[in-house]
Amino acid sequence: MNRIEQLEKLKQNQIWDIIIIGGGANGLGVAVDAASRGFKTVLLEAVDFAKGTSSRSTKLAHGGVRYLEQGNISLVIEALRERGLMEKNAGHLVKNESFVIPNYNWWGGYFYTFGLKLYDLLAGKLSLGSSKYLSKEKTLALIPSIEPNGLQSGVLYHDGQFDDSRLAINLAQTAVEKGACVLNHIKVTQLLKNDKKQITGVAAVDQISNEEYTLQGKTVINATGVFTNAIMKMNDSVYKKYIVPSQGIHLVFDKSFLPGEHALMIPKTSDGRVLFAVPWHDKIVVGTTDTLVKKSDIEPIALEEEIEFVLKTAQKYLTKDPTRADVLSVFAGLRPLAAPEKKGQATKEVSRSHKIIVSKTGLITVTGGKWTTYRQIAEEIVNKAIETHQLSPYKCITQHLPIHGNKKNSEADFQNHLFVYGTDSSAILKLQENDPSLKEKLHPDYNYTLAEVVWAIREEMAITVEDVLARRVRLLFLDARAAISCADKVARIMAKELGHDEIWIQNQLVDFKAVANGFLLKEFRI
Repeated sequence: MNRIEQLEKLKQNQIWDIIIIGGGANGLGVAVDAASRGFKTVLLEAVDFAKGTSSRSTKLAHGGVRYLEQGNISLVIEALRERGLMEKNAGHLVKNESFVIPNYNWWGGYFYTFGLKLYDLLAGKLSLGSSKYLSKEKTLALIPSIEPNGLQSGVLYHDGQFDDSRLAINLAQTAVEKGACVLNHIKVTQLLKNDKKQITGVAAVDQISNEEYTLQGKTVINATGVFTNAIMKMNDSVYKKYIVPSQGIHLVFDKSFLPGEHALMIPKTSDGRVLFAVPWHDKIVVGTTDTLVKKSDIEPIALEEEIEFVLKTAQKYLTKDPTRADVLSVFAGLRPLAAPEKKGQATKEVSRSHKIIVSKTGLITVTGGKWTTYRQIAEEIVNKAIETHQLSPYKCITQHLPIHGNKKNSEADFQNHLFVYGTDSSAILKLQENDPSLKEKLHPDYNYTLAEVVWAIREEMAITVEDVLARRVRLLFLDARAAISCADKVARIMAKELGHDEIWIQNQLVDFKAVANGFLLKEFRI
């Protein structure tokens, strides 16, 4: 996935069947679906693949236990089917994770056991394992760090866990392999229309070179997530709000707060939401919140009340109390919820289902959705494009299409940090063999090497230090201080690979530090 080659493809002046704006889960899913069907497909992402919401999830490929409680059975069935397909098609990234629900009242164990048995049943052949009731003793044996006072019982169930931005990169690679043109750091600046006010293409600018492009296309798809309203402003003569952003935050802690392999799920917190504590890349990710915010920011910052809520809830259920000083990284993501029909409706009441909107101009927009159902959403969008714009009725083939890097779950070594590369891991080891200097670690406490930085530049279209440290290797999300401390090393190897000078290095370090400080609590910013 080479940016120079992709830019050459963009300059060929062809008429595209499908132009996709946005390189998050939905946009990349559409690129894979459309290209694999045989459509001439181009995707333009303004910053980097999964820069927004799609790299800031709870890292779960899940059916949605919460939706089951709300009675949204159809959404649960769809998500459970897609979870099973994700595990089969990207086995190097999606793995089975066991969750324990602790119960502090006598009826909870029976209630959740019954509900989760139904969850297993709805998963059918794609079930990841059977749920079971746990005694107090068994619950404490599985999660020794859980608060024992008042504990009555537990329930164990299975769901999927994955690396979100790594899957995004692999989807981009898959789309390119299927013939799509996929580019990051290219921003759409205008929707082009004919005399009949129908969209005929887009104008865009390369954020790296400032070069401008005009693209003609039969279909334009708006998959910009929380930035949907900005594209709709270009599209509509009368402005209407299509999405409302809801913020969710996560705190990252050392593994010692939740030792072992099991994740923790608190089904009812003080404000009625679910809280997860999930092992991820040898750390614990704890979240999330659901806070309506006024505007969509490219770098959302966790609010103090959100941080306090997650800390207090974690302290209530863990014997080792996590404090502010223990937070290695804090990240905030914005959910693009479909704007409520009624005024004053709470975010919890707004539908989590996706919506596909066809404008009078022919623009197709997707709002909502979640990572687990990205493939199904993409299939529906491409079907809608075929129907709306009379494209050739090619059939969808993504249900059993392996994603770049796919390895059978049983063959992936999840103890080796290179597991996220799947079948590419051998090529990274070969880079190190050919040049032993690339074996050098980015940071003494982590296994990431310079070879991974080189790979990210040559094969994964990493353009900035942030692209590498946030979304290719996940160090910024795991330990923000460690990421800042090795930024200079990363910037220098990037400059060497990409032919940049000292000024570029210094600018990159300033830019990265500004972003990385948002991943630290305010009193620890550097």
